[in-house]
Amino acid sequence: MKTILLSVLGVLMTAQAMASSQQTAPSPDAAIDYYYGKHLDIVRVVSHSEIPNVCHPVPVEMTYEDSDGQQHTVRYRVMGNGCQGG
Repeated sequence: MKTILLSVLGVLMTAQAMASSQQTAPSPDAAIDYYYGKHLDIVRVVSHSEIPNVCHPVPVEMTYEDSDGQQHTVRYRVMGNGCQGG
């Protein structure tokens, strides 16, 4: 699970570094959908939703603080934790 979470956060950080356009700030309660190349100004991760124990892609949300201290929530998909073989 930690590997998946770190991979997802790595992708988000890489996308932040590669993106050159600024996003408009959504209302504080609204989650925005992430897409590859979307600029995310992540200074601190506040919370992350639980990844279910299923074997298919699932939506998750991460709330983060930007460099201005504003909180944003981004929604994206990750693979569930139920695919681990034994």
